[in-house]
Amino acid sequence: MSTIIDQFTQMDTNGGSQLTAKDFKPDNDVRWCLGCGAYSVLYPVQKFMPDLGVPKEKIAFVSGIGCSGRFPYYMETYGFHGIHGRPIAIASGLKVSRPDLSVWVVTGDGDNMSIGGNHFIHGCRRNVDLNVLMFNNEIYSLTKGQYSPTSKQGQVTKTSPLGVLETPFNPVHMAIASGAPFVARGYDKDRFHIQYLIERAARHKGFSFVELLTNCLIFNDEAFDDFTKKDVRDDNTVNLEHGKPLVFGKEHDKGIILDGFKLKAVTLGDEYSINDLLVHDETDSTLAYILAGMDDDPELPHPVGVFLALDKKPYDERVTDQIAYAKEVQGEGTLEELLLGDDHWEVN
Repeated sequence: MSTIIDQFTQMDTNGGSQLTAKDFKPDNDVRWCLGCGAYSVLYPVQKFMPDLGVPKEKIAFVSGIGCSGRFPYYMETYGFHGIHGRPIAIASGLKVSRPDLSVWVVTGDGDNMSIGGNHFIHGCRRNVDLNVLMFNNEIYSLTKGQYSPTSKQGQVTKTSPLGVLETPFNPVHMAIASGAPFVARGYDKDRFHIQYLIERAARHKGFSFVELLTNCLIFNDEAFDDFTKKDVRDDNTVNLEHGKPLVFGKEHDKGIILDGFKLKAVTLGDEYSINDLLVHDETDSTLAYILAGMDDDPELPHPVGVFLALDKKPYDERVTDQIAYAKEVQGEGTLEELLLGDDHWEVN
């Protein structure tokens, strides 16, 4: 993590000038509510961009509709504010046609899990080289407080005055099950960890999905306080680190074991030692899926960090390879030949 905390400058390949985080901050005001968890994502992204080592004109942020949709306005890069639920579709087309670009998607739990759910599933499956940052505040904020696909069962909102009846989506579960090769989660009260996850996502080649738990103080305040506040986070979250045992607790005296196919929290001491604990392997998709299920068990801490990081060839590279193969076998071709095809007629 030291590389992203200590280094915020990088040589611009288009002229040799030093880029800093300020170079990625536009002049316009940020129009999120004061105290919004989204600020805890924006600032780490701006700080990391110089370290990416990519010229500003080769970076693009694509968003959909929602409070997260304003993100491209707050980055001094190219951006596209798309329609509801379509940022992954738009970004996929951009990346496939311009594979030299660093393409980022910023979306929300309503935008991505509801109307955009199908695009999300197939984005994961196709493995387009995109970095998807999903703000999850478990509510529709921009439209003033309707429940979303990630709202908790029983949650009272403007559209569920007697409580939500539905079972919420687990975005990490969805991403893993849909084939995403890189899946991670962070929360707004730990900006350094968010910055680490952003760097990991950016360095990963292929579809990267980072769920970011962001508090909405207006319509769903304190949604994550029971496990993210400073005085409780050590006992109620566990950080997933590749090759390390799952230890948690203020005194680092608790851990997670795998009892058959079920996870269990134990106290370290006479009965269990650190050698008995489950060791995280971010290359094991089955383990990643099991770990994501910890959210549903009140006896277990909430997992944060990198769940999965697999090496798979991105879709955009496969498209490029296929085009090169077609040119080698069939020749360069012309637009006229493409339009006319093998079977056409003329109208006199």
